[in-house]
Amino acid sequence: MRPTELLCTTPKGLYCPPGDFYIDPTRPVPRALITHGHADHARAGHGAVMATSQTLKIMAARYGPDFAASTQDAKLGETLAINGASVSFHPAGHVLGSAQIAVEKDGFRIVASGDYKRRKDPTCAAFEPVACDVFITEATFALPVFCHPDDRGEIAKLIHSTQIFPERTHLVGAYALGKAQRVIGLLREAGYDRTIYIHGALKGLCDLYREEGVDLGPLASATVDNARKGEFAGAIVVCPPSAFSDRWARRFPDPLACFASGWMIIRQRARQRGVELPLVISDHCDWGELLQTIGEIAPGEVWITHGRDDALLRWCELNGVAARPLHLAGYEDEPD
Repeated sequence: MRPTELLCTTPKGLYCPPGDFYIDPTRPVPRALITHGHADHARAGHGAVMATSQTLKIMAARYGPDFAASTQDAKLGETLAINGASVSFHPAGHVLGSAQIAVEKDGFRIVASGDYKRRKDPTCAAFEPVACDVFITEATFALPVFCHPDDRGEIAKLIHSTQIFPERTHLVGAYALGKAQRVIGLLREAGYDRTIYIHGALKGLCDLYREEGVDLGPLASATVDNARKGEFAGAIVVCPPSAFSDRWARRFPDPLACFASGWMIIRQRARQRGVELPLVISDHCDWGELLQTIGEIAPGEVWITHGRDDALLRWCELNGVAARPLHLAGYEDEPD
């Protein structure tokens, strides 16, 4: 069969005609399969939603228990029949519960990876390459300039900074789902055993991660009462990046602004945000990891979505890999 007979693009997102379902649709649909819980992929208002149990819990935490008319838990590696297609979910390594979705009919398989990363992450299952005829890859950091350093080296910089500036509060901007918990997990792996303070917007998701067995160590809320006790001098406080500009941030003694993101490899972005300590920690593949993944899977064709597709298209052309951009709207490549 032609690939577009199994998955095709529509204004609502990727659609599977044989199965009559959408993957990560951008508008409400009767049946949606969701790769992970970030808001640009997981939206409320669908009829039936299939996702991993952790993604379903994340969606319920963000949108309320009635985010869909019905839900179905997809167990990793298990093949399910939906109308005229077979589907299976496989770890994507992006955030807790994230999954690639393999869609198959008559021996032809397309894998929609959603967002994914290849680096070790103490807070979620590692990416697993899945053999397929067509691989749908993101391209968030699909430029050769993006060669991200070792995550643990970046965390070592943060810990070292707390040692040389023990009087300053280290405010670490990190997105609420995935990045914040990963930064905390990496700090714990590095042996940092002090209490880590968190913004109130992170508490619910951090609690959910703990309920799912992710060890985040001692956490406390970054409250006014704690500020009065002087507990923030030399402390690490994790918060959403938007909190930097809030009155909330002014309670801390001589705060040192840090930001954990793959975009911090571009120093001008760090300066524009007033970031003193950029931490290049990404929940997406860098350029080399994208090429590594395509090489490992060796699909017959690559479809490229939400990101910088030009360079990756050119690389595929030069290396004899059939490729095309999907030009799907409604997915953000900025939050990382």
